[in-house]
Amino acid sequence: MAKERVAAASDIPTGEVRVVQCGARSLAVSNLDGTLYAIDNRCTHDNGPLGEGQLRNGRVICPRHGAAFDAKTGRVLSLPAVRGVRAYEVTVDGDQVYIDCPDGAAS
Repeated sequence: MAKERVAAASDIPTGEVRVVQCGARSLAVSNLDGTLYAIDNRCTHDNGPLGEGQLRNGRVICPRHGAAFDAKTGRVLSLPAVRGVRAYEVTVDGDQVYIDCPDGAAS
């Protein structure tokens, strides 16, 4: 995996989730009390865009059918999804956000 710059930290306000590109993958980056976390951007229920959903109590809520995922770990927390999503290591250097992007296939 290679660390890739994906955003400015200032573009991801506290309590919000944003979509970023990391290599070939689309990721949802959440800001929980000033700490950034990244998970795959596609809901395992029907590929809803998690990064376009809401962040509530550490959960990313899919905008399509309301499945919830842990913003830190990607673990599924509520139906209709039954499988979690992958989480990625995030590093912040100044205002720059870097993620360890996996090689290969898009999510």
